[in-house]
Amino acid sequence: MAVGMIVQKKSMASSCGGLGSVGIDKACDCDDPCDKRKNRLAKEQAWKENQII
Repeated sequence: MAVGMIVQKKSMASSCGGLGSVGIDKACDCDDPCDKRKNRLAKEQAWKENQII
């Protein structure tokens, strides 16, 4: 598998879906998200609002 990954220059992808598949929204257990996460969530929300369906 490693040789195929090197030759095809692809990144590894998991098949389990990560933390979102088990209902966990974030990896940390803090009540208030950090500034970096707040900025990312704001960008995602703005993108969803401006998305053309």
